Amino acid sequence: MTNPTGTTDAPNSLAGHREWTALWVLMLPLLLVSMDVSVLYFAVPAISADLEPSGTQQLWIFDIYGFVLAGLLMTMGSLGDRIGRRRLLLLGAAAFGAASLVAAYANSAETLIAARAVLGVGGATLMPSTMALVRTMFADPAQRTKAIGIWSGVMTGGVALGSVMSGVLVEHFWWGSVFLVNLPAMALLLVVGPLLLPESKNPEPGRFDLLSVPLSMAAVLPVIYGLKEIPSRGFEPLYVVSLAVGLVFAALFARRQRTSASPMISPALFRGRGFGSAVVLNLVAAFGMMGSAYFTTQYLQSVLGKSALEAALWALLPSVLIGFAAPVAAQLVQRGVHRAHVVSAGFVTAACGYGLLALAGTDSMWLVLAGAGVLACGIVTVMSQLTDLALGAAPVEKAGAASSLLETGQEFGGALGMALLGSIGAAVYRHGVPDGAPDAAHETLGGALAVAQQLPAGAADAMVAAAREAFTSGMQAAAVAATVLLLGAAVLAAAVLRRVRDAGVPAPKGETVPV
Repeated sequence: MTNPTGTTDAPNSLAGHREWTALWVLMLPLLLVSMDVSVLYFAVPAISADLEPSGTQQLWIFDIYGFVLAGLLMTMGSLGDRIGRRRLLLLGAAAFGAASLVAAYANSAETLIAARAVLGVGGATLMPSTMALVRTMFADPAQRTKAIGIWSGVMTGGVALGSVMSGVLVEHFWWGSVFLVNLPAMALLLVVGPLLLPESKNPEPGRFDLLSVPLSMAAVLPVIYGLKEIPSRGFEPLYVVSLAVGLVFAALFARRQRTSASPMISPALFRGRGFGSAVVLNLVAAFGMMGSAYFTTQYLQSVLGKSALEAALWALLPSVLIGFAAPVAAQLVQRGVHRAHVVSAGFVTAACGYGLLALAGTDSMWLVLAGAGVLACGIVTVMSQLTDLALGAAPVEKAGAASSLLETGQEFGGALGMALLGSIGAAVYRHGVPDGAPDAAHETLGGALAVAQQLPAGAADAMVAAAREAFTSGMQAAAVAATVLLLGAAVLAAAVLRRVRDAGVPAPKGETVPV
């Protein structure tokens, strides 16, 4: 049972029907926040036709949500520890619902960009709050493992579901409907949340460090921006400088946390058994997940020639397996298999998924889908176990800060995966396109397909075939690199987690954990 201060009266007390019902209530905002990452995939053309945004405005309509979300995660996680995670969750739900309504009926690009920014603020409050409340509601390690497995599956599935729902809604309704679906869920959360969700916060939070807020955003946003732009535009000076500036502010932020009397992210978190290892390995897992998405979505559309909606529906197929991965991993840990072995096996499974992608040709849809499914199962296994490990290692009064740090690491890992693997694929692609092709054909596969439309039939077919072959070769090269990285992560996980005892098992006195 969790009391209002956030401390746990009975460390291993079992959660009852109320807590499990509350968990499913928490899944509503989590599902919608993760869906909003991809919900504009098919709505952008309709929005462009209606609001007529400039090219820059169109990019901001799509990207502002993710930027604000990533930049404010640490701030909101720390704020939740101070004012109460349920209170912050409900405030975020109200903001998310109001911004969704404004976005649905936006009559200008500027209004839509502002509404998407507020959605990002709301999302940044909802994600760490849901994870922190799971940490406080489920004190029993076995139950917490199951709950976090559900959390991980919903979050991962929401990203895939968002793009499909976007396509279906835009096909039958106007583009604003992709935002209106948020309203019933947020209204339900505002009504039921106060009745089912316990309030929890740090009983001795200290002063809120205002200086850490701009420092954290200055550390996160330039890095995320640079990593997002590099795959499509290359290592141009602007993006390299952006990365460098972000890293400088990251160093200043870390220094501030070490010297402040009341830091936003307490260095004491990293003294928890396995917390630092879990954050780093979780970042690698996000690298693998988002790196594959960069290629598989383009492969289905541009190599196989599927429409956007067809590609999204086919991409849902691998997600079916995700629902089984986290529960199976939780059962293995509960039956005595060491978490280090489960995490290591998850990385090996994900590496096998990339191995299948490395074998794909230009007409290998089922092989690519199988690879994506195997990869997703491995990654969800890893993420669910590492999330459970990190939250179990963090003091309950710092659950919000711990959750936000874990999720910020995922944002970095996903952006890094798209940047590095995308750059490898782009380099191989440019080498594979014939030298005499126009510059646009050398840049991207989409550019090559556009160029082919202006050529005579024979030359167009040759251009398309060469570009698709070059893209597939680039995907194969990136898959090989990712396979090596994930196998290395499997070895690292086995080494650093083997001395971290599973939750609920007391560690021998004086034993330390290498981080």
